[in-house]
This record gives sequence, C-alpha cells and structure tokens, in this order.
Amino acid sequence: MRLILLGPPGAGKGTQAAFITQHYGIPQISTGDMLRAAVKAGTPLGIEAKKIMDAGGLVSDDIIIGLVKDRLQQPDCTQGYLFDGFPRTIPQADALKDASVDLDYVVEIQVPGEDIIDRISGRRVHQPSGRSYHIRFNPPKSEGLDDETGEPLIQRDDDKEETVRNRLNVYENQTRPLVDYYSAWAAAEPVRAPRYRTVQGVGSVDQIRERIFAALKD
Repeated sequence: MRLILLGPPGAGKGTQAAFITQHYGIPQISTGDMLRAAVKAGTPLGIEAKKIMDAGGLVSDDIIIGLVKDRLQQPDCTQGYLFDGFPRTIPQADALKDASVDLDYVVEIQVPGEDIIDRISGRRVHQPSGRSYHIRFNPPKSEGLDDETGEPLIQRDDDKEETVRNRLNVYENQTRPLVDYYSAWAAAEPVRAPRYRTVQGVGSVDQIRERIFAALKD
C-alpha cells in the first residue's frame, strides 16, 4: 500500500495516518523527519541540505526528491509507505512522477473550511501537561480550567481563528491544486496514475477511518 494523504490543516490526517500505517504495516514518511535524519547521519544530501538551512534558505525539490528516493530503498518500505505532508506543491508532484515513485492511491480528506475553523479555534490546552480540550467537543468540567489541576487553559497562537484562516488560505493556494493535479491524472491515465479517492472528513474518528479503509479497497 503506497499512498499520499491530502487534506487541509485540521482535517485529521495525522490521526488517520496512524490507523493506516498500523493496519498495513507501513512507515509514515515525513520530509521533515527525513531531512533531520539525513543531516544527523551526515549523508551527502544531508550535508548539502544543512548548508542551505544554516544559511536560512529553503531546501530545493531536487534534494527532497533525492531524500525520498533514498528513504524508499530502506527495508521497512518493502510493503509500502504513506507520505505525510508531501508533496505540497505541483513541482514536487511533478518531480515525484518524473522519479517514477510508485503510488497506489491518493486520498483526500474533505472537510468544509468553517468546520476546520471550529475544530481548531475551539482547542484549549493545559500547557504544563499538554492535556487538550475543545470548548464544544471535549469541554473541561469547569470552563477554562484543567480538569486535574484547576489551572487555566490557554489557546495557542496557532489555534487562533485568524491564524487558522491564514493556514487555510495557504493550503488553498499551494496544496489544494494537488487535488486537481491527481484527479486529472487519474482521469487521463487510469493505468499509470494512482487511484484518486475523496473521503468525507466530518463525523467520528472511527467513521472516517472506516470510510478511508473502504476507499482503499475499491
């Protein structure tokens, strides 16, 4: 099982990725993790990437694709892999295609923007412990206070509505075009292209998981 999981921030990709990787016995491949590992190991690509990052630059798609190809040679990828947060842009998707990286499915988790804003902006966190609440879906026993310590909960800057709207705008402009890219490729070259599936990401975690597993069977 070789797949890409797409969807806006807050769609639940991380939660569902954990179910998928466990079910199929495949690794979750994150470009961030790969970069850190390559830099730490001092591989040729890692050394090159470190120079760029130390200078405050963005690591090129060529280096990222090189890291991906190296990573896919490792033994734990023989049964497949799940790409996490990659590709993010059309040039990265093109580079993946040009490198003949095998893919079986591209799964998009669809969640309306206003639902995403509700989900994320409603989060509240007890900073010392990391316990997380939601003002609508998982409220604390006493408003604004941690259940165990009674200490105040905070809203992280990343979870504020304005920040969430900005993140959704970035997704729409940069990553959302991948939806059109992969759905158009699947329609044009059904034999060569990965199968493209959309799954509704509204409902319980278990309901969404079942929808994804059903989509990965057809």
